[in-house]
Amino acid sequence: MSPVGEGGRRFSPPEGASARATEIAGEAVSVAGARVLVVDNYDSFTFNLVQYLLELGAVVDVYRNDAITAQQVLADGPSHLLLSPGPGRPEDSGVCQDLCRLVVDAQRCLEPLPTLGVCLGHQTLCEVHGATVERAGRIMHGKRSPIVHDGSGLYAGLPSPHEATRYHSLIVDEATLPASLVAVARTPEGELMAVRHESRPVFGVQYHPESILTEWGHRLLLNFLRA
Repeated sequence: MSPVGEGGRRFSPPEGASARATEIAGEAVSVAGARVLVVDNYDSFTFNLVQYLLELGAVVDVYRNDAITAQQVLADGPSHLLLSPGPGRPEDSGVCQDLCRLVVDAQRCLEPLPTLGVCLGHQTLCEVHGATVERAGRIMHGKRSPIVHDGSGLYAGLPSPHEATRYHSLIVDEATLPASLVAVARTPEGELMAVRHESRPVFGVQYHPESILTEWGHRLLLNFLRA
C-alpha cells in the first residue's frame, strides 16, 4: 500500500521550493498546503510536470488513468487536479473523461476543484463537453509557436505573445466549443491553445508548459496552484 492508496505514488517538494515560487512570482508567495493529484495518461512528459509542481512547493500524488475512479479522486480531497498529456485520443484517457464532467458539476463536486488539462487532458476536457477534436492542419512535435492570450487566469502576469512547445497531431476546433468553455489563447494563425471554464477554476492548455523550450511554464503552473 502506497501513502496515497493502492496504485498511487506520492512526491514531496524539495527544500527551498517556497523561495523558488516567490522568485518566479516576483512577490512573496507560498503554495504550502497545495496537494496536486496528477492523473498520468501513460506519458513520458507526466513526470516533467510533476517536477515543476514539486519545484513550486506542491505535494504531488500520481495515479495512472486506470488506477483510480472519479469518486475516489473526490473523496481523496486534493487541492488541485492535473490531467496529463498522453498518446491517443480523449477516449483513451480513462478516468479523465469522468473527471472532466465531475469538476464542472456543482451537484457532484460541491466545492470548486482547480483543474488543469495538458495536451490530451485539454482535448479530453473540450471533447467531453461537446467540442470536436480533429486532426491538426499541421503536426507539431517539438516545435515552438507564439502564444497570444487574454491575460486571464493561468496567463496573469505573462507576456503576450510568448513561445511554447507543442507535441500534438490533434487539435480542438474552436468553433465547436460549448458556451461553458472560453477560448483564452491561440497561435497567431488562430489555432486554439487554451480554454477556461466560464464559472469554475477549470483550464486546458494544448501545448506543454513543462517543456524546457516553453517560456513561462513555471509561472503558468504557479498561477494554476494559486487558482
